[in-house]
Amino acid sequence: MRTSSGSAEGRQREVSASLSDRVSRWLGGKARQHWVDYAYMTAFIILVLIAALAAERFFTPRNISNLFRQIVTNGLISLGMLVVILTGGIDLSVGSIVALSGILFAGLTDEISLVPAMLVGLVAAALAGVVNGLVIARFKLQPFIVTLATMVAVRGLVYVYSQIPQVPDDPEAFRAFLGAAFVGQVPVPAIIMLLCFPVVWLFLNRTTGGRAIVAIGGNEEAVRLAGIGVGRHILLAYTISGFFAGLAGVILASRLGIAQPSVGEGYELDAIAACVIGGTSMSGGVGGPAGTFGGVLTLGL
Repeated sequence: MRTSSGSAEGRQREVSASLSDRVSRWLGGKARQHWVDYAYMTAFIILVLIAALAAERFFTPRNISNLFRQIVTNGLISLGMLVVILTGGIDLSVGSIVALSGILFAGLTDEISLVPAMLVGLVAAALAGVVNGLVIARFKLQPFIVTLATMVAVRGLVYVYSQIPQVPDDPEAFRAFLGAAFVGQVPVPAIIMLLCFPVVWLFLNRTTGGRAIVAIGGNEEAVRLAGIGVGRHILLAYTISGFFAGLAGVILASRLGIAQPSVGEGYELDAIAACVIGGTSMSGGVGGPAGTFGGVLTLGL
């Protein structure tokens, strides 16, 4: 009886230990995943606390307003970069596209007025994205190589168009159009950026095209076998990236009151960093605007 009882107790301890180990591993895995998912928010909170302790006026409306004005450019570029990375790709041409849209906007303002000049800049930026998407989807080339070539080509076009900064005849009106406009104490560029993030979230989570873009990054072959057009969704992703880079370029030129041919160099690295800090997987299929916004804020501090 003692042997039987001892054996039963031993088995019970083994089962309990096994269950305990499994629970511990599960909790450990969940904790690690939780940390990965919210690492950007943890880093952001730490940075905010450090900044608040270092500067007494950190939380003043003026300082917060300036912070959001500074992150608008990277915020918009990062949104487009997010969409591309979700497909498993990358867009190194966004910095050059920023320069292209800005230089066209500033250079054409005196000839065709502000709104048409802005539209020309945005269309040119979107077309650069279309070129990226078409070449990648049609010829199955690596996004890194294609967008690197586009980066060089577009930068060359910018310098061909203008080797000197473009300054409109009325720089104050140019700045007041977008860059220096406010609604109360909130900068209009910040409002535009903050509206774009939920729009992209809705696109990725509530539309067929957005879900297909995310699915392509997860398993492109499965998406193709499901009868979904992979090529056209890759084209869409790079067009969106080009558009947001163009929007960033237009707003940046308006904020500065001048368009520099050299502007935008290295911006692609900041955008990629914001996406990665926000939990976006460089292999595609994982990520979202909320995390990217956290990454942008973290870099902005």
